[in-house]
Parts: sequence; C-alpha cells; structure tokens
Amino acid sequence: MTQNQPTFAPQISVPATYMRGGTSKGTFFKLSDLPERCQEPGQARDNFLLRVIGSPDPYGKQIDGLGNGSSSTSKTVILSKASRANHDVNYLFGQVNIAKPMIDWAGNCGNLTAAVGACAINMGLVDADKIASSIDKDADSGVCEVRIWQENIGKTIIAHVPVYKDENGQVQVQETGDFELDGVTFPAAEVKIEFIDPVDSSSDMFPTNNLVDDFDVSGCDLDKDSVKATFISAGIPTIFMKAEDLGFSGTELQGDTNSNDALLAKLEKIRARGGVAMGLFTDESEAQSSQHIPKIAWVAPAQSYNASSGKAVNKEDINLVVRAMSMGQLHHAMMGTAAVAIAAAATTQGTLVNEAAGGGELTEVRFGHPSGTLLVGGKTDQVDGRWQAKKVSMSRSARRIMTGEVFVPADSF
Repeated sequence: MTQNQPTFAPQISVPATYMRGGTSKGTFFKLSDLPERCQEPGQARDNFLLRVIGSPDPYGKQIDGLGNGSSSTSKTVILSKASRANHDVNYLFGQVNIAKPMIDWAGNCGNLTAAVGACAINMGLVDADKIASSIDKDADSGVCEVRIWQENIGKTIIAHVPVYKDENGQVQVQETGDFELDGVTFPAAEVKIEFIDPVDSSSDMFPTNNLVDDFDVSGCDLDKDSVKATFISAGIPTIFMKAEDLGFSGTELQGDTNSNDALLAKLEKIRARGGVAMGLFTDESEAQSSQHIPKIAWVAPAQSYNASSGKAVNKEDINLVVRAMSMGQLHHAMMGTAAVAIAAAATTQGTLVNEAAGGGELTEVRFGHPSGTLLVGGKTDQVDGRWQAKKVSMSRSARRIMTGEVFVPADSF
C-alpha cells in the first residue's frame, strides 16, 4: 500500500560571508554565486535576500535568519568584478526591512563600505597583481587601494585596506589591530575610506538652494509650526535640525527614544515632510515605502555626556553632538553615510551643522554620537553657484565573522 509522501521544499545553500563593517553587520554575496534568477534585480532576488535575513518578521527579531532585529544588522551586500574603468569592484547594498517584505535599494551603507574592500580581496574580485604590488619588495605589510563603484548611488569610493605577507609569502588582508571605533567592542585594523565627489556635479548639495531653510512642520506635533533646517544630499539625503527645536538636548541614547511610540511617530511625520521639501517625494505617504531615505538628524553644540557603554565623552574633545534616526529608530552610533553628510555640512559655512560646531572655516570635525565620537573630514566648494563636496573621509574597521554557506528553502524565492 502506497502512502502519500509529505511535500516539502528542500533547502539550497549559497556561498556567503558574514562581516562587520564599521558599526554594522551584513551578509555579503558574490553576484556569480547567487542562484541564476537572483543575479538580476527583481522579486526573486528580493525574496531570496529577505529569507536569508529573516524578514518580514512580525516579532521584530529575525530569529529565522541572519538579521539581528536592528537596522544596523538587517543588511545585504552583493559584490561583482567591476567593468567600469579604473575600478576594482561593484558594490550593491540592500537595506532589509525587519517587519515588512521590503528591501530598500535607494542608498548606500557607509559602515559596510569599510568591509567591501577586504571582502572583495578575499572573494578574488581584486586583481592579484594589484594586491601583490601593494607591498614593497622588502616590506612585510602595506595598503591595498581598492576602488569601489557604489552601484546604488553611482559614486566612487576608495578603501585603503591594510595587507600583510603570511608565513608562506601570500598577501592577506589584515583584519586585527589596535584601531578603536566607538560602537564596536573590540579593536581591529584601521580602514581609511574616501568618498569621492559624493554630490553630482549637475546637482546642488543643498536641494532647496539654501544652507538653512524655514521648514514648515505644522501638523507634526511640535510646539511650533516652523523650525530651521539644513537639507543636504551628500552621502545620503539628510534633514538636519537643532536639537532644542525638537525638544532634545542632543545627548539622547537609544533608551530615551526607541520605546516612545508617540515620539517615533512624530519624527516620522517630520521625516516624511522633509522628504517632500527635498524633492524626494511628491507626497508624504511615499515615505512609507522609502524608509532608508531621507535620514533625519539633530545637532547641538558640544557638551559632556556618558555614551551607551558608560564611557565619558567630554565636550572639550568634540566639536558638536549629533543624533540620527535609521529605519525609524535612533541609531546606536552613526550611519556611515550620515557621517558623510555631517562632514559635508560641517565644512560648509552657514549650515546648522557648521554653526553647532562653532562656525567658521572647518576642514574636519569630531562629533559625539550615542556610542562615543567620530572624526570626519571634508572639502566643499562652490562651483558655478552650486555647493559641491569634493571628498569626504573617515576611518572605520572591518572583520570577517563567518564564511561558508547560507541555507534557504528552495521555494522561498
């Protein structure tokens, strides 16, 4: 007698690398390793990556995937060998929504950018001769300059990846070291990142053509109908406001905001309104399908506070304090792309960020964030009446946590 066999989908495995980059973590794939139908943009690719990370998850924990229930860890990266001249690797980033079946492909992740160069070298995407020549003949270590084409935003990023010769004379990525990054528990090797021309030459870094705007926030549950704002599109579109105008001090930690549903709803209303002001949306309702951009942030003059680790941040050691929202939550440190926006705004005289940092001509600033501090540098100029950021730089670190295979049900994509 034949019994009905239960039907089920087997799991398939795909090579993957799990890495920390800056203060974020993500799952990295080589494009050619993905299932064939996932090698092109579309629903199959999105469904595959959603299942890898464990979204959508109404519990908000992503227990059945590699995400950890926060915007800083709900991230995917696809790398491929660059076809563009003078570049080594293509880098495509996907911000995976935790609760919704949605991946935002509109922007970059500046933190995971720090891991792209090292991952590309380890995946064999960077020319072997270039890697070998990054160490002088009589030296044991050096720096490999990996030129990255950021596909989401169409920009060049340069990662200066430390490398060394192992006992067999093979060049390897140096991942451990003594560089400390606030928001990351353990020290690692320093990776210097340069964002080249983060603003299109044909567009204005300030989309409203103003360094400071009177921003209409009527109906957004503030005690005023208008506040000052700097709208900037560098690194990632960002709305900067004064902390005091939002009822903040600028020293908030996640526990002060992320469990306050009324506060989060108010900030989301302001973000949606700002997206319309920047020309990103035609209607505020469009913000629901664009959680990644724009970002909303608030600034205040330097002041002392205790970071989330308990570490004391002294106002004498910083130029200003900044807090920023990511995917509806206060970020535990600072998004790398928002740090680009901070650098560009701080080094442009007359913005709210520049004023909070003391004003005047600045080439770099150290700002305080929930986990500590970060030093960023920038160079901005006016070209044909438009403000342009020529280069923004910062130091991060990155480390491989796992390489192997990720398993997903075959019928999930």
